[in-house]
Amino acid sequence: MGRQFETMGDQFGSKGIGWQPGGMSLDVADHDEKFVVTADLPGFEKDDIDISLRGDRLRIVAESGAETEEGDEDYLRRERRQQSVSRTLTLPEAVDESSVSAEYRNGVLTVTLPKASGGDESHDIEVN
Repeated sequence: MGRQFETMGDQFGSKGIGWQPGGMSLDVADHDEKFVVTADLPGFEKDDIDISLRGDRLRIVAESGAETEEGDEDYLRRERRQQSVSRTLTLPEAVDESSVSAEYRNGVLTVTLPKASGGDESHDIEVN
């Protein structure tokens, strides 16, 4: 069955794009002076989300779940469970790590990554 989905992905040109098992759906926008990453994370709290930036790699991890309690045997049905999703993406150019910001509202995480300045600037070099 998995092979059929992979074949369909090849036919429609969607291989490697979009949702992945254990992943999350996200959009990456390239604005003039910044990248904006928007990720759907419904059912999580702000404290469940960890974001890290190492060089040009942005990693988003979200973990939540119902805590196991002493009285678990009292449940007739238990469908809510621990959930963990993560996604790592490579940014196409350097960002100003000290100016990165993130906001989580109504199940949507928005990470704003200002592009690093100075990449295209020229510098005069004195010859000794």
